[in-house]
Amino acid sequence: MNLQQMIAVGVFLLVMAAIISEKVHRSVAALAGAVVLLLTHVLTIETAADYVDLNTIGVLVGMMLFVAVVKSSGLFEYIAIWSAKLTRGQPMAILAVFAIITAVLSAFLDNVTTVLLIGPMTIAITQILEVNPVPFLLSQIMASNIGGTATLIGDPPNIMIGSAAGLSFADFIVNTGPVVLIILAVVVAIFFLMYRGNLHVESENMEKVLTLDEKLTIKDASLLRKSVIMIVLVVVGFIFHAQLGIESATVALTAAGVMLLIGGQDAEDVILGVEWSTILFFIGLFVVVGGLNSTGVIAMLANGMLELVGDNEVLAIVLVLWASALISAFLDNIPFVATLIPMIQTMQQGGMDVLPLWWALSLGACLGGNGSLIGASANVVLAGVSAKNGYPITFMSYLKKGFPLMLLSVAICTVYLLIRFA
Repeated sequence: MNLQQMIAVGVFLLVMAAIISEKVHRSVAALAGAVVLLLTHVLTIETAADYVDLNTIGVLVGMMLFVAVVKSSGLFEYIAIWSAKLTRGQPMAILAVFAIITAVLSAFLDNVTTVLLIGPMTIAITQILEVNPVPFLLSQIMASNIGGTATLIGDPPNIMIGSAAGLSFADFIVNTGPVVLIILAVVVAIFFLMYRGNLHVESENMEKVLTLDEKLTIKDASLLRKSVIMIVLVVVGFIFHAQLGIESATVALTAAGVMLLIGGQDAEDVILGVEWSTILFFIGLFVVVGGLNSTGVIAMLANGMLELVGDNEVLAIVLVLWASALISAFLDNIPFVATLIPMIQTMQQGGMDVLPLWWALSLGACLGGNGSLIGASANVVLAGVSAKNGYPITFMSYLKKGFPLMLLSVAICTVYLLIRFA
């Protein structure tokens, strides 16, 4: 390895170590790594900018702005209470319905946003029922990561993969959607079997749920109507963006712009609501991985992987899927995916059919987040909501349930991918 390659590898490893240790904020770590690459002339400003995936950044910013306006209408609280009443206060039915709602919302919204909307409502309803909310919250953690796997915009790794591989919203629905439905059904069924005898609720508490008025959660009826119309248009836009000849970022940014214009919300508050630290993290990370790519390190790793798997497509699929899942269970899946994307692209240039590998990477990285409490941001956020309300979810208590379910999910994906592509 030459000096520039050693610098690029060293910077990448130091950034990863800082992210894992959590002693340095991940955005600070990524941006510091990018600056070091610029100062050491591994990259210039122009080449660094070339490695920043503007389509991914555009989708993230656009959807964060869009959701920040929509949630002010009270739409999500309305859905939660309406669903609880639909189940007539039956705890296991509420658990299943809320898990499904979380999965569906996570397919179209950021997972953290989804659990922040559904979690507090879950706490409120379980307090009325006088039942432990932890089983409900655990199922929602699982469902958020499962649902986010189904679509292009459901989880940041999918946005990155879709942008790099030129995959459309419809491609994700067709290829990851079917197995996600199977996994969601299996996980909900397992939760039903685990907790069906442990969630006893008095009949008078069930009646209290029926007295809740979902209409009172509507903060702005006009904004609610506009939000519903725009959500439908956004989904249609994402489904047909490839046929329309526009990028997914264009759809997201257009939706954000329209909602800012017609939503009537304070623009300053909405813009401040965007997770800018996450956006800066992505930009810095793209540059750090770009250093590995620019110096040829990625090509070396890809060639080594090609030599390992040879022409064995089955081995390549299984290796990418399980490595992605196991690593993403304990490490941030975004840096891992950012590293593997150029590797897979290099393998494609070497003549390998990498389409199955994109789906293996997506399924492994997204579903792997269910493996531990630190596997995904939504896990940590919802555990925090639970702890603040007096129901702590410890790392080990989560691991005992989450890790086996993650392994089962990935095993199902293995069978699915081999049947579909091998």
